[in-house]
Amino acid sequence: MNKIKILHAADFHLDSPFEGLPGSKAAVRRAEQRELLTALGELSQREHVDLVLLSGDLLDSSKAFYETGEELVRALGNISAPVFIAPGNHDYYTPKCPYARLKLPENVYIFNSPKIDRVEMPGLGAVIYGAAFTDSHSGPMLKDFSAEKKENYFNIMCIHGELGNPDSVYNPISEKELENSGMDYVALGHIHKASGLKKAGSTYYSWPGCPEGRGFDETGDKTVSIIELSDDNCTLTPFSIASRRYEIMNVDITDSDPIIAINSQLPDDTVRDIYRIVLKGHSEQSPNIKGLYEKLSHLFFELQLRDETKQRRSIWEKAGEDSLRGIFLKKLHDSYRKAGSEKEKAEIEQAALWGLAALDNGEELIIHEDY
Repeated sequence: MNKIKILHAADFHLDSPFEGLPGSKAAVRRAEQRELLTALGELSQREHVDLVLLSGDLLDSSKAFYETGEELVRALGNISAPVFIAPGNHDYYTPKCPYARLKLPENVYIFNSPKIDRVEMPGLGAVIYGAAFTDSHSGPMLKDFSAEKKENYFNIMCIHGELGNPDSVYNPISEKELENSGMDYVALGHIHKASGLKKAGSTYYSWPGCPEGRGFDETGDKTVSIIELSDDNCTLTPFSIASRRYEIMNVDITDSDPIIAINSQLPDDTVRDIYRIVLKGHSEQSPNIKGLYEKLSHLFFELQLRDETKQRRSIWEKAGEDSLRGIFLKKLHDSYRKAGSEKEKAEIEQAALWGLAALDNGEELIIHEDY
């Protein structure tokens, strides 16, 4: 039985600006992004893969830092398997792009045309197909394409594109085109959320998503994929090579101390991660965001705090006004201040709500509901 093991990754976006982070931390993140290349190489060696497919947007733009180019050459050269790169809409191929300028290792092949090319790999029993964006946009590359099946060879494609949107300007692809492509596996890039393994006709395909989040639109676990393809089956196993995660955590602080409410939800180890904590619920007064940040920021690589609480209207705000409502509330408020227990205070508050509802000819209200 013919078998091949593939490491499929995409959308690294090396040298991203990380605009949501302070300048010094953004620089740290860009340096850590380069370390993803080393981690990718180590995974390829550990898993003994036969082939590495990088399906576009490996770089965030055509203006890669010098250090990134150096690391790209070094890390890809340390991979013992052949590496194929299909440039995408961010790292599109031109005669002056980093891929053209760098002296890449001999095991690395860059597709450089929007016309689908093929490379036969007799030692792997595979024909690798692919194409490149040569601008920030691309028309459909798979339109009317179909490859012949060579006996005892896998047909494998590495390409950047968007499925299911015929109006896309990023190489629109349809499931019918995948089904008719003659491919055994299509390694796609562009979508930053992992798709899992999918199938169109007899063609397997997937997006691995981005290997590490770059903002709060890319939260949670991010992975690359190990694909094991045989004559009669295909499997996908996700692997994490990320060093940090972005997370959004909503915390209801109604009737709670914000610090206690946050700590009760917080995982044990967050020191390497970037968190946005959104305060929800109702409070008597706006939480002290600056004070909370000072107490919590050391628990994270970076922390954002957002206050989305609603202030609870005070029942007593009109007590003492020259009106029936004001006189009624003042009498109850005097009793509330003299109350000897929290239970007695709650009963007086409830009486005030019922009285206000009666004065307004409204429905009865229960304490702690939204009023």
